[in-house]
Amino acid sequence: MAIERSSTDKIWLVLKGLAMGTANKVPGVSGGVVAFVAGFYEEFIYSLQKINRKAFLLLFKRGIKSFLEYTNAHFLSLLFLGMIISYFSISKILDYLLVNYELYVWSTFFGMIIGSLYYLAKNFRAWNRKNILFLLLGIIIGVSISFLEPAKENNNLLFVFLCGIIGVSGMTLPGLSGSFILILLGNYVLLLVDSVNAFYDTVSDIFHGDFNFIDDVRRIHLLKVLSVFSLGSVTGLVTLSNVLAFLLKYYKKITNALIIGFIGGSLGVVWPWKEKILEKDLSGNILLDSNGREIIIRYQRYFPSELSHEIFLAILSMFVGVFILILLDGYHKKK
Repeated sequence: MAIERSSTDKIWLVLKGLAMGTANKVPGVSGGVVAFVAGFYEEFIYSLQKINRKAFLLLFKRGIKSFLEYTNAHFLSLLFLGMIISYFSISKILDYLLVNYELYVWSTFFGMIIGSLYYLAKNFRAWNRKNILFLLLGIIIGVSISFLEPAKENNNLLFVFLCGIIGVSGMTLPGLSGSFILILLGNYVLLLVDSVNAFYDTVSDIFHGDFNFIDDVRRIHLLKVLSVFSLGSVTGLVTLSNVLAFLLKYYKKITNALIIGFIGGSLGVVWPWKEKILEKDLSGNILLDSNGREIIIRYQRYFPSELSHEIFLAILSMFVGVFILILLDGYHKKK
């Protein structure tokens, strides 16, 4: 049965969806962390799990109202509304900040993850040998993923569908960044930048009565890519939610310990000080992909060697990130 919500709760749900969508866009940050820390992760997973055969039987036998109540559709629709808004608003701002203030963006998210680890570890009261073992396993998996080398872009539609299934893990499994996984698969720019921009431009063209994009082969292909990726993401959401709902029901403490480990391991991905290692030819020239972008082989992390104005601002950004999580903790205590 769907939960009755006040107008304020509905607005907060949209804002939480906005935060999830923004977090999913950042390589190394997981939208699932937002759901986990903000306290609606289990409702999110169990609601997704309800999109099943029984839901559609209710739709045909008892009508749309029964379907919506059974699937907690009001809750999901408000969250997804926030996510959609984020992709065409805050995500655009985030893209700009990552290009022009990359170090400070990474530092802020690094601080937010540290804050979330404190928040989660403080409220997890089932530490024993078994749960600590799964915590360490999560950390090892998270750190190991951060050292994998990215593949090259592949716009084959079957592979794009698989990217949708795998990439959506960042929304359902806190600590595993869907965006970073897409980087490892080689399709981050294709799926979260080029195709989204193509859709945005197409909507803008239609709004202005311009249908010339129909003859643009690349635009049409990118729209196909986005459609297939979205289909894969929906498939992944429903599939993974069923697996996670089972784990949360029968192995909740172990699953939570593993998730906290994943989040801790993701600090390696979000580490602010890293240098892009670019692919070069035998003459030392930087190689570009088919779209004229530099091909990144891997990220080389380092510690800053001396204190500077830039380092000071980066550390300050970390504290801002931690402070955001403290405010969130205070909000939940009031609730």
